[in-house]
Amino acid sequence: MSDLTGKVAVITGASKGIGAGIAKSLALAGAAVVVNYASDKSGADAVVAEITGKGGKALAVQGSVAKAAEMAALFAATKKEFGKLDVLVNNAGVFAFSPLENFEEAEFHREFDINVLGMILATKEALPYFSEAGGSVINLTSIVSLGRMANSVIYAATKAAIDSVTRTLAVELAPRKIRVNAVAPGITATEGTASAGFLGGEMEKQMVAGIPMGRIGVPEDIAKVVVFLASEDASWMTGDRLTASGGQF
Repeated sequence: MSDLTGKVAVITGASKGIGAGIAKSLALAGAAVVVNYASDKSGADAVVAEITGKGGKALAVQGSVAKAAEMAALFAATKKEFGKLDVLVNNAGVFAFSPLENFEEAEFHREFDINVLGMILATKEALPYFSEAGGSVINLTSIVSLGRMANSVIYAATKAAIDSVTRTLAVELAPRKIRVNAVAPGITATEGTASAGFLGGEMEKQMVAGIPMGRIGVPEDIAKVVVFLASEDASWMTGDRLTASGGQF
């Protein structure tokens, strides 16, 4: 595993699912981690307890990524607790799948506010906390942004926007030595995909049939790629998009 000893990382939306897996893996690699959450305090506290129980350093901080003031408070708390910032993982995201005839403006704004606006606000508020040595920003996108998945028009659009913002900020922030990359997961077993009906039964069987590696992903599969991008092992990478999908799509 790549070495992150002495690094400080903030992970948005890290109380469960892929975000929790990323927080735990960054901590195992040696980083002190800030577990951001919007509403699931108990989940965030459980992630922190697991990390600290293994000798790591972690802090849970509430804040909606879609609110600039709350993101400002998140990074102020990070600075107060750990003294600096080296890695930002923009993981927070929401989704809902439905056919176009059921399109609702409220759902459009919900997904874009959290998935896209939230990523931009978090990155903006993080900038003053990176040192002259720079750092790493890692955005969670999805294979859906480049794939062809029916009933995903809003979600796919938000993830395509994340791909574009990643490339743009990679160029803009390079003079500050801040690398900006993206990770695109395939279907991953989380609380969210379970509640959406993707896991178990015929739906899962159909999806697994289309995955060359023959299984659904788990958060640790995605977290390993994030740890790599956060480390000096990826020091020559920026504006890149790494897919972690078991060959799906």
